[in-house]
Amino acid sequence: MKTYVILSFNEDGLENVYVGQDEEKALGFKPEDFENCDALFVEIWEDGEKIDDFRLEQPSEEIAEDTAD
Repeated sequence: MKTYVILSFNEDGLENVYVGQDEEKALGFKPEDFENCDALFVEIWEDGEKIDDFRLEQPSEEIAEDTAD
């Protein structure tokens, strides 16, 4: 079973903000969901090994809406 670790980064360092097995919840987080968060990263673990990691990005339609204002 996969475990998702969400890391919040800012100028002071990083913090684990979520650890769990709910993929939809883990991948649905946004930086604005957390105080003082510049970027979110996800690590995916399975059987005690990290199998993937990447930055959580806003979907392109949200980015387009943000820049249209």
